[in-house]
Amino acid sequence: MVSLKQVFDFYLRSSLHVAFSVYALVRMTHFMFNIISDEPIANFAFLGTIVGYNFVKYDALARAKKRTMRSELKLITLLSSISLFGVGYYFFKLQLITQVVSVAVLALTLLYTLPFFPNRKNARNWAGVKIYIVALCWVGVTLVLPLVNAHVALGNDFFLKCIQRFILVFVLILIFEIIDMANDDPHLQTVPQQVGTRNTKIIGLLLLIPFYFLEFFKYKFIAEQLIVNGILVVILSLFLAFANEKRSTYYTSFWVESIPIIWWLMVVFF
Repeated sequence: MVSLKQVFDFYLRSSLHVAFSVYALVRMTHFMFNIISDEPIANFAFLGTIVGYNFVKYDALARAKKRTMRSELKLITLLSSISLFGVGYYFFKLQLITQVVSVAVLALTLLYTLPFFPNRKNARNWAGVKIYIVALCWVGVTLVLPLVNAHVALGNDFFLKCIQRFILVFVLILIFEIIDMANDDPHLQTVPQQVGTRNTKIIGLLLLIPFYFLEFFKYKFIAEQLIVNGILVVILSLFLAFANEKRSTYYTSFWVESIPIIWWLMVVFF
């Protein structure tokens, strides 16, 4: 009999949870720029995240550990295959310019996963590069694609939001890197490996200052958004402060990845 824990673990390992986080950030973009609900781009981002993340996570694992994860991998492969059909369906519902930009984001994801250059590993294993590529991909999918698809003018507010979104994802990844420090290859040169856990936390906390105050430079900022962002900064700060190598994987794979969802829900309830 399948236990509740097994179902929950599958939910996390199949990238459904991180896909909901991406979906939440797309919805945040719609709210911030007053875009009427754009289902195709939101669903495209959700399903594309499932496909992309599972490809990144299980491309090598599927070959190396077929026996130990056979059943779960089959289910994840099935889910990813269904999601891939969904991605194709929604891709043709996007604007042409959005399709072009999405292909560029896909190319960045493939660069992160596959070794394109001779005698070089994929970008995921390039020293010190991983965090920037992941953050750029998230900015592209959750901010650039929705705005391009809605034909929103990419003015000052757009660039401010790009910086804010990049900082948000960057800080979230810092928490992951602290938790994974003991297991990460030393050659990756993640931020904690280069400057230590304490300094990484300081960097993350300092980055949250511009993240919050950039909101004041928007053409028209909303007071309620400042309150919501303030709560978000407090939540991020606490998760960052209490992050350490002894934390359970659920600390990041569920709780930290829930932060974008919590941010969106706060906006919905406000």
